[in-house]
Amino acid sequence: MNPTVKFNITKQLLAANGQPISGQQLADDFGLSRTAIWKHIKELEEEGFEIETVKKKGYVLKSSPDSLQAAKIDQHLATKRFGRNIHYLQSCPTTQPIAHQLAQAGEPDGSIVICEEQTAGKGRLARPWTSTQGKGIWMSVIIRPEIPPTKAPQLTLVAAVAVTRAIEDIAGVRAEIKWPNDLLINGKKCTGILTELQADIDRVHAIILGIGVNVNQQLSDFPEEIQSIATSVQMITGKTVDRAELVARILHHLEIYTDLYVKHGFEPLKLLWESYSCTLGKRIKAIMIHQEIEGVALGITNEGILQVKTDDGEIHGIYSADIEIQN
Repeated sequence: MNPTVKFNITKQLLAANGQPISGQQLADDFGLSRTAIWKHIKELEEEGFEIETVKKKGYVLKSSPDSLQAAKIDQHLATKRFGRNIHYLQSCPTTQPIAHQLAQAGEPDGSIVICEEQTAGKGRLARPWTSTQGKGIWMSVIIRPEIPPTKAPQLTLVAAVAVTRAIEDIAGVRAEIKWPNDLLINGKKCTGILTELQADIDRVHAIILGIGVNVNQQLSDFPEEIQSIATSVQMITGKTVDRAELVARILHHLEIYTDLYVKHGFEPLKLLWESYSCTLGKRIKAIMIHQEIEGVALGITNEGILQVKTDDGEIHGIYSADIEIQN
């Protein structure tokens, strides 16, 4: 089956809002026989779409599965570039290496790789990330900003603001940003962001932005060892979230804020980032490869560097670290 035709048939069925679509009209639109259209419809039914055939009227979409298929995301998109090229997988070890390969092959800015389940999801420092089937958002976004490689880590902060805004828009929940790459709700982790780079010494070719969001998990969906520190949007709100709509909203904010960042730097986003931060003003421990620093997190610079004041009054700039917020 032609995936482009299936995508467009799905789009039309979703856009019809329960009204019938003529099989002959679909056949004419795509230059196919009615039998070929029927085969695409059967394939959609196998994927969980409930489609009724009404005599002399056509196909009626009665319900669609809770999935992240391209057409489901597309119906909510309000972007120019981001999410306009979607690679959807039922399951994969992790989306990051697939996105890396696609980026090297020239995939355009804003393309995404997204799946229902990761069997070997990874977070920062290659830590395992639990990616439950059909319950979260597991995606990698290919971004091609015209910035020097030294600026690439700031995209983590930009993405954190985008995801925070999207969760607030769709679920009415305020997540907080724990510098540099985690989002917490009520002190528990719901989102991780991983930024990887393809670059020459002086030029970024692509940034591969991995975003994992716990959306509709219950407590039992998490391994026992992380149940005390992990949460999902549904666990907080008690309501199931439309994951495709949330993906579209993340991409909406990510496109706007990435463009703003490339044009004007991090400064215009700094106040917004700080307003969502749960790190600033707190006593923290910054754990780095060769040292640990304890002190009060004062703020971040216009370059996104965390400023920590130790007990001796010295201010340290932290570029990369694991942060523990002290009680």
